[in-house]
Amino acid sequence: MYNEEFFLLHSELCKTISNPRRQAILFALKDKELNVNELVDHTGISQATISQHLSILKDKGIVNFRKQGNSSYYSISNPKIMKAYDLMSEVLEEVLEFKTRTIKEASSKR
Repeated sequence: MYNEEFFLLHSELCKTISNPRRQAILFALKDKELNVNELVDHTGISQATISQHLSILKDKGIVNFRKQGNSSYYSISNPKIMKAYDLMSEVLEEVLEFKTRTIKEASSKR
């Protein structure tokens, strides 16, 4: 069912969304469409950097783009992207909880 080409494409998608700034952009777009200035306000990332990352996200099909007047609006192309992000966040929280618990247990045995 899966072949090397599938795994390559999967890896490229994961690399694209693994960037912390792109994650901040996606998180800001989670429930709403925003323009570049609104993304700057939500993320604190400079306009030039936001534009660079949006270009990558758009090229990979992760965000949609529409022009209205002088503004460009962006939204997440597929809600499953944020479901995957949320699942990975849950896994991270569980891993951190496990590590914290393990450290506390090791410290209490001293």
